[in-house]
Amino acid sequence: MMTAEELREPPPLPWRRVMYWLVRRELWEHRAIVAAPVIIAGVGMIGFLLSTIALPSALRAVARGDAGHRALVLGPYSFMALAVLLVGLLVAATYSLGALQGERRDRSLLFWKSLPVSDGMTVLSKAVVPILVTPVVTFAVVFAAQLLMLAWSTVVVVANGISPMTLWAQVKLDTMWLVLPYGLVINAFWQAPVYAWFLLVSAWSRRMPILWALGPFLAPALIEAMAFRTSHVGHFIVVRLMGGLAQAFSVGGKAQQAVDSVSQLDPGHILAEPDIWVGLLFAAGFLAAAAWLRRRREPN
Repeated sequence: MMTAEELREPPPLPWRRVMYWLVRRELWEHRAIVAAPVIIAGVGMIGFLLSTIALPSALRAVARGDAGHRALVLGPYSFMALAVLLVGLLVAATYSLGALQGERRDRSLLFWKSLPVSDGMTVLSKAVVPILVTPVVTFAVVFAAQLLMLAWSTVVVVANGISPMTLWAQVKLDTMWLVLPYGLVINAFWQAPVYAWFLLVSAWSRRMPILWALGPFLAPALIEAMAFRTSHVGHFIVVRLMGGLAQAFSVGGKAQQAVDSVSQLDPGHILAEPDIWVGLLFAAGFLAAAAWLRRRREPN
């Protein structure tokens, strides 16, 4: 016969452990979160390997004072970071639009609801993926790819009788590796309401969530443009979708001069922007509504 101690329910797991396993589950089920940035980095690496044919001549030109060839040395590193970043943003948006709808469509919602995990915790774990996990994956892939690029470039220039110091003086990856994570954090804050809105639509819509997510904004923008020849709504859409990149990677957030020095970073100015904090309030509201909807929705 079982004792009272044996019949007692086990203590609940700490929320951090629950969140860890929920996020792990999302990564298991949506492998594109990691695979897509890695694949695009691999494709970019092929192009980079071909471009190193012209690297020795470009470095010699830079050493002679020809600044025009400097872009040939630095360009591949910036392009790699941009390509991986854009793919990461696309994956985050696609994931957010399908995260809650997908579990209703394949009826796995019934299984997950049988577990002792609240709807709020589940929705929060799905929000963590685009807001926190995707930027971490983006930086890790860019860091590894650029490190490999620098190592191969060093081999190429040494094989051509050029001092590697000439290359390292031009490729200042230490600055990029500080600016990039800073920018990813700022952009994550900025786009949090976008991902939260996508999750809310995913929790509500039965078909084609992208239309329901974008339609309420694109329709007024089209009406405004045709009726009044203005673009206030369209400007709002562009700023909310891409404004985080301008705030993060341009001096003063004005999208006029790219940040190329750590001294140009101004987190105090950016965090004082009311748009960020208002956006975070909307994000919290959207996530709460998504959890409420998930609690009441049935499989499609």
